[in-house]
Amino acid sequence: MYKHTTDEVVMIKPVGFMYNPVTAVTNLYQRSDDKDPSIVQEAALKEFNSLVTALEEKGVTVHVLEDTPEPSTPDSIFPNNWFSTHEGGTMAVYPMFTDNRQAEIGKFRATVEEIASRKQKDEALFTIYDYSRNKERGQILEGTGSMVIDRKNKVAYCVLSPRANKELFIKFCEDTGHEPVYFRAFQDGAPIYHTNVLMGIGGDNVIICLGAIAEEDRERVAESLKKGGNHIIDITPEQVKNFLGNTLELKGGDGKNFIAMSDVAYASLTPEQKEQIEQSTEIVHVDIENIEFYGGGSVRCMIAEIF
Repeated sequence: MYKHTTDEVVMIKPVGFMYNPVTAVTNLYQRSDDKDPSIVQEAALKEFNSLVTALEEKGVTVHVLEDTPEPSTPDSIFPNNWFSTHEGGTMAVYPMFTDNRQAEIGKFRATVEEIASRKQKDEALFTIYDYSRNKERGQILEGTGSMVIDRKNKVAYCVLSPRANKELFIKFCEDTGHEPVYFRAFQDGAPIYHTNVLMGIGGDNVIICLGAIAEEDRERVAESLKKGGNHIIDITPEQVKNFLGNTLELKGGDGKNFIAMSDVAYASLTPEQKEQIEQSTEIVHVDIENIEFYGGGSVRCMIAEIF
């Protein structure tokens, strides 16, 4: 069986985090107000540091990369969208929906390649699949935002949207040996832009909002998850808005898995859901409400795994 969790991650320390109007076109979860951008950045940095500390206290190796003011990349705090790494000596680089997110690749790629190559030094080959130029063809696939990967079963799940091109998703699966499962999903009648908004797959459990999935696709997705031995914890559309789907399971220094989520997500758990999760997995939660409000992403988006 393949590894599902890792104890090594990359995170990007923000310098100009703010509401990004060009990504808000498709991200229903971003919000804005008239707060001074410097105050927003200061709060985001504090929240970022609290998540780094929480992960390090669990024994996770966190590579913290520093952003730069120019070019402006307000969403660089969400690095899981532009790259992913995979067991067996593989890294993938993805095309981003907006230009100021595509710019993140040029800023950080060389450093991430070095980290991934070092992690995979015992593999016979280190292979990079670079899909980023497909942006010029209008084909977008935003990494483990657009896809949620059941690594233990080599199955990739993808909500099709302007940020997830079906052909490119299938190409990724062919290149990396994943079974593709694609579908449509909606929040309040509007298309959901990223798969990791409504589902997160762990070693034993999958947190998912089945009700958000298009009716014609729902049973097929659920059966695929069950076939992989996943215990389904079904959440509500309101819990999706509270970022309960945007969680990530990691491996702690004690060798045990834990699930990371935000305080907002944790507070939305019902007692029954909390009990189901904690039967097999400790919950670690932090306050990142400022990042969630302006960025429309949560804990999972902030963490890029290194396998």
